[in-house]
Amino acid sequence: MKSIAPGKPFTVALKLQHPSGGWHSYYKNSGGIEKSPEVKWTLPEGFTASELQWPVPHVTDGLFGKSFTYSGTPVFLTQITPPANLADGSKVTLKASAVWQICREGQCRDEPKEGPAKFEITLPVAGAPEMDGAQAALFTAARAEIPQPSKDWKVSVEASGTELQLRLKGVSTDLSQASLSFIPDYPFIALAQNGAGLTRDGDDWLLALKRVTKDPVFDHAVPQGKQVAGILVGTNPINGASKAVAIPPTTIGKAPAAPLSLGKFLPILGGMLLGGLILNLMPCVFPVIGLKIMGFVQQSGQDRKKIVLHGLAFTAGVLLSFWALSGVLFALRSAAGPGQEIGWGYQLQNPWTVLVLMLLMFILGLSMYGVFEIGASATSVGGKLQTKDGVSGSFFSGILATVVATPCSAPFLGAAIGAAIALPPVQFFTAFTAMALGLSLPYLILSIFPRLVDLLPRPGAWMESFKQAMAFLLFATAGYLLWVYVGQIELDNMLNVIFGLTAVAIAAWIFGRWHTPFRSRKARTIALVLTVLFAAGGMKLAAPPAKSELVWEAWSEARVNELLEDGKPVYVDFTAKWCATCQLNKKRAYPKEVAALMKDRGIVLMRGDKTNPNPAIDAKLEELGRSAIPVNVLYVPGKEPVITPELLDAGYMKDLITREVPLPEKK
Repeated sequence: MKSIAPGKPFTVALKLQHPSGGWHSYYKNSGGIEKSPEVKWTLPEGFTASELQWPVPHVTDGLFGKSFTYSGTPVFLTQITPPANLADGSKVTLKASAVWQICREGQCRDEPKEGPAKFEITLPVAGAPEMDGAQAALFTAARAEIPQPSKDWKVSVEASGTELQLRLKGVSTDLSQASLSFIPDYPFIALAQNGAGLTRDGDDWLLALKRVTKDPVFDHAVPQGKQVAGILVGTNPINGASKAVAIPPTTIGKAPAAPLSLGKFLPILGGMLLGGLILNLMPCVFPVIGLKIMGFVQQSGQDRKKIVLHGLAFTAGVLLSFWALSGVLFALRSAAGPGQEIGWGYQLQNPWTVLVLMLLMFILGLSMYGVFEIGASATSVGGKLQTKDGVSGSFFSGILATVVATPCSAPFLGAAIGAAIALPPVQFFTAFTAMALGLSLPYLILSIFPRLVDLLPRPGAWMESFKQAMAFLLFATAGYLLWVYVGQIELDNMLNVIFGLTAVAIAAWIFGRWHTPFRSRKARTIALVLTVLFAAGGMKLAAPPAKSELVWEAWSEARVNELLEDGKPVYVDFTAKWCATCQLNKKRAYPKEVAALMKDRGIVLMRGDKTNPNPAIDAKLEELGRSAIPVNVLYVPGKEPVITPELLDAGYMKDLITREVPLPEKK
């Protein structure tokens, strides 16, 4: 350019001259681990620079597969946009630094050898931009080498299993005759060459793209992106001429699921039905089903129509619950992005859901064991929701059976559920309806064929023992959910959950002991208030805690000395899981404001865990003059270690850090 104009974009070029002897540089995706050319701009205020525009690279054989390279004298363009308020007649100076790597036959070196190449250009500002005629040919040739998106094509990318499909709409030429290749912009996509994977889908063209999951050099995982971009290069088979079309960054979508044939769908349907039947034997579900079958025992000899009504109500509860859960699952599946796998039991990823389910199983177990009653008969799993005839109780039991089936279904029914989740809408909901019918089938059969009820044992004292036995299965389910929950909130917070469950158990005991009809109104009122207080306190204790902002390293004397030599302050917490005071300190001493203060002062946190015997920690405690934990020590370079009191709070920690640890110097 001889001059530029306010607000009018112009183009600058970086031209590389490779040494002779096979040296080459690389495209922005080198195909391996080599470095691509990089340009950094220092521009006057208000100026902006576009990303580097890349010419079509060559596909060459590298040490670890295909590489995308440049030889000769490639030219890279950048568009600069000046602000609209530039003063006419003024001058502006643009500065840039550039580095690139060149390689040949396994040898690579950075260019320039002495460091980044520096460029500077000063241009006058005029009313209209003026091109430098001497450079016009260079820019014309460079623009011809840079691929552009097609104005007629519509491009989309679909994820199909582990592969990707590039879909091209509006293509008027026969691409099968063009020996089409795709050069990817991102390393997680493999090169597609010479028409491999190209198919016709009606008026569209599909190009299958393979994912690269492992780095061929270091064998580590390659991050998977959410977009696909690159260059499609087609070669004319007659004259050998090539044409390149840029594929702009395109978000990866999901390919619509294709309906299965009846022969392939029926096995999935049968698997889901069988899976529902199997769930009746799971420890999560059997207590609910078992107690409802006890309802049949009690109703033996009663109106058969009412028994059928119970069976239909239970089935309706199961069906509606399954449809609701599978509807949410289908919506999440549709909204999920590439690489986001949604499966049955997905709701267990939410700690609040796991907590509520755990408390529900625990409370129901306490009720079945006799700590308190939530209904007037053994069939009252629906509690207050049960009417005189118990139909709404049966409906609620169907809902409960579905909710508690979730933790059990994933490990036992993975294959069938995994196949069903990928189905199109009609087959998807049909498959989960089959699973719901399988879960409710035993109860439904007993209600429709009343003679089978006569085969059940007669009511008796055994029923109370059976009910209490079912409680232990619910406690086992609550224990499993506790394990899941602690994994989500981290082991350090488990003590709160144990105390919370204890408070809930006390609430249930108070309710069952004193909130009974033969107690006085005053006693029942006091019992109800205490029940609510203990239950609410237990829920608060067990609730998911805020994620800690502190990051702790494992303690070692050598690491402490290394950090102090580097001028970094260190805070060491000698603790153990069995140390109650230690656990209290963790809750009181490190709120967000203390964590922020530690971060601002550059304190490195270390934890010495004495849960199991540790001679190194014992020796260190003896050196510090302490024989028992908790022991917390603040080390500041150039100062004596500060040993804190045993019991800590946030106020003490703020004062200690502010007083002892200086702010780091700004570099």
